[in-house]
This record gives sequence, structure tokens and C-alpha cells, in this order.
Amino acid sequence: MQMIEPKRSGFHQTPVYNTNLNSRGVELRIDYPPTMTRIGIVTGASSGIGRASAIALSKAGWKLVLTARRLEQLKETALLCTNETLILAGDITDEPFIKGVFETAVSHFGRLDLLFNNAGISPRAAPIEELSLEAFQAVIHVNLTGSFLAAREAIKIFKSQTPQGGRIINNGSLSAHVPRPNTSPYACSKHAIAGLTKCISLEGRPFGITCTQLDIGNAKTDISDKHFTVGALQPNGTMLSEPTMDVEQVASTVVHIASMPPDVTMLEVNIMAAGAPYVGRG
Repeated sequence: MQMIEPKRSGFHQTPVYNTNLNSRGVELRIDYPPTMTRIGIVTGASSGIGRASAIALSKAGWKLVLTARRLEQLKETALLCTNETLILAGDITDEPFIKGVFETAVSHFGRLDLLFNNAGISPRAAPIEELSLEAFQAVIHVNLTGSFLAAREAIKIFKSQTPQGGRIINNGSLSAHVPRPNTSPYACSKHAIAGLTKCISLEGRPFGITCTQLDIGNAKTDISDKHFTVGALQPNGTMLSEPTMDVEQVASTVVHIASMPPDVTMLEVNIMAAGAPYVGRG
């Protein structure tokens, strides 16, 4: 692992276009040299899924820019990475900060291949009538607006670099399909992420930009572990202790999606603990 200050990069090996004819005409495909280093940005990388994914991507050969609000925890993540890593602490909803993150990635590494849009928050469970406007807006601001800001900057780079293209993985949730009781701000934000994912996929298609929504259920983190162990509120009003899975399982899925050929994508991926009450929930 190497933590370094941002600086301008030197030589960077660039992928090349090959043309392949199919029934629809000429189709462009990016061929990555076997030794080419891929560059990614991971938001919310200070703990949990973000930290595990950063470590896994680093072990898979990715050079990374990691961001989160907590600097000391970010440093801990970087120390666990095995490849070149930049860390930038700040707020995902701070537009100038986010622009700076992406400018740093390109100025230092010369290119961007991946954004893992992972940063997010989940509020205290409460029925709709007890929610304050501030509590609702805070979740939307981080989970949706923050993801939009990061995706927007990534898309600008993906379109402007040569050759064009790149991949975005949005951290969704099973709640984007089947919400839990008393979680309306979180569920609304994740339903919106589903719309953002589809819009990115649609608008990015001509430019070699792909987007995947990774819907995660019952990953064991510092925050969720207590929740699932003590018990999660079920639609029938009962509390049930639910099975969990290690975040490393999510991280390996992130690496798999990120490492797919540029001409292949997964629009939606569900990963959850076996036995989690998803089918039939709601």
C-alpha cells in the first residue's frame, strides 16, 4: 500500500479500439492490454462495504481514489489496500469537493475506469407521520444527491477520455424493490437510485458507459450487525433476528462486476444472506 499526495501522472497505458461487425453494423469495443492498470473511485470507503470493496479491488490490481467523511478511518482502509491509493476526506454532497475528487483521479492516474457509488446513510426507523422534513431530506441528500453528483462527474470523464467509456456501480438495496417497515426515507432514496441507474445506462450507452445497481441485503457491518442480531421489524409487526453475510461477499461481487469486459454489463444484481426474508416480504 502506498498513500501519496495528488500529483500529475506521467505515462499511462491507454486501451485501444477494435471494430467488430455484427447484425447491427459496426460496434466499438475497448480492448484492455493485459498489463493495463485500471483506475477506480470508491465513495464511502471508510468502513463496511466500501472498505471491503476497496481492499478487494486493490488486491485485484486496481489503483484507487477513496473518499469518505472520516479521515482516520480512510487512512485505515488505505493501509489495508495493496496497491497505489489516494485518500480524500470530505462530504459526498459537497459539489466542489466531489469535483475535486474526480479531477485528482484524472490528474494523477490519467484516466478513470470505475466509480463505485457506495456512500449512504440510513436513519433511525420511524413511521412516516413521525418523520421530520429535515430527517427525510438528509437521507435523500446523501443517498441520492451525493450519488448523482459523483455519477455526473464520472460521466464527464468517461465521455471526454480516449477511448470513451467506463463503469458505474450504484449501491442500491433490496429496499429498492421491497421496503422494510418504517424506513420510508431510505426506501425512497433507493427507489430513486434505481431510476438513476437506468438513466445512466440509457444515456451512457452510445459512449461505452455502463451502470449496475447492486442491491444488497443483510450485509454484516458495524451498523447493521446489532440491528439484525437484536431483531428487524417484520411486515406483520413482529421482531425477527435475521441471517447476515460477510461484507467480503459483497466486495467480491463488486470486483466481479468491475472486471467484466467493457462490452458486457449487469443492470441489476441482488446479493443477500441465504435465508434472509426477502421473497415474500412486504
